Amino acid sequence: MLKRPLTIALVAGETSGDILGAGLIRALKEKHPDAHFVGVAGPLMQAEGCETWYEMEELAVMGIVEVVGRLRRLLKIRRDLTRRFSALKPDVFVGIDAPDFNITLEGRLKQRGIRTIHYVSPSVWAWRQKRVFKIGRSTDLVLAFLPFEKAFYDRFNVPCRFIGHTMADAMPLQPNKLAARQTLGISEQARCLALLPGSRGAEVEMLSADFLKTAQLLRAKWPDLEIVVPLVNAKRREQFERIKAEVAPELPMHLLDGHGREAMVASDAALLASGTAALECMLAKCPMVVGYRMKPVTFWLAERLVKTDYVSLPNLLAGRELVPELLQDECQPEKLAAALEPLLSGGETRDTLLATFLELHHQIRWNADQQAAEAVLELANV
Repeated sequence: MLKRPLTIALVAGETSGDILGAGLIRALKEKHPDAHFVGVAGPLMQAEGCETWYEMEELAVMGIVEVVGRLRRLLKIRRDLTRRFSALKPDVFVGIDAPDFNITLEGRLKQRGIRTIHYVSPSVWAWRQKRVFKIGRSTDLVLAFLPFEKAFYDRFNVPCRFIGHTMADAMPLQPNKLAARQTLGISEQARCLALLPGSRGAEVEMLSADFLKTAQLLRAKWPDLEIVVPLVNAKRREQFERIKAEVAPELPMHLLDGHGREAMVASDAALLASGTAALECMLAKCPMVVGYRMKPVTFWLAERLVKTDYVSLPNLLAGRELVPELLQDECQPEKLAAALEPLLSGGETRDTLLATFLELHHQIRWNADQQAAEAVLELANV
């Protein structure tokens, strides 16, 4: 009888997962060109040869109301995937992010003797830490982007492999600031500040006014200060423009459609909402201040639920306050401007920070796609 080719099942639930899945498939095909990939895939994974049983957009649901409205469909898909994967018996199942959907699916497949991997740790180290026990029951291995994530799983004896961060692989250790400025039409000699008020509507609504007032204060000190504001889509741009018209109609700036990474590389400092943008900014070697506010009740809850000393990934990686975090009542224009001034001025503070950013970049630049592929092959015993 002919031996079946290596068969890997995958489920990705959103665009970021599609990018990770495509990178994993490419790395696996280098070692096993005849490998078969099947599951729920986005366009990038499909382009790499992954057969898809459902369109990825079916799983890409955010928000409680939206999930409730689609719950019956989501449960039906998960039941069908459980049945079909159980019949297929892939060598390994890889659930890519989408933890609310994938971890339960992984648990059901593991009970049926299928080896399972969860790729991208949820933020269990930060909040709802008891989820670690369900993850441990459901998966044979967690693939973690960041070293402190592995340390957390080790505490609970949940198998975890640190593979580095794909973003650290994608971004050069020494970004080309001049090229980024030429792309954005900013002078080589200019002092430049990036404002990144977030990708979600609620963030843009809560932060934009304070960020704009901060930029006004800094421009009073440096009248030639260039300000760049990358916005993720037309809706966020329209929202930001409305707030700017109310708060700072005369303030000159470059509004960008996308180009967030170029804006970070081009700038001398950035003021941004917390999240993945802070990690990207660190990898772009752009000193930053993190400003964040939320509705009072949400912040009250977050203070009680979140178990970490910091909210931004550079600080979590460093284990200390590397970049200022001005949250809630501290997120005031005067305080934000004061924290940004030494970063825009240059000098020793800035140089030390950039050296630390480079050191942290090296720490998480491990060729994550290859590392993930090796983990899959080890679990598959091939």
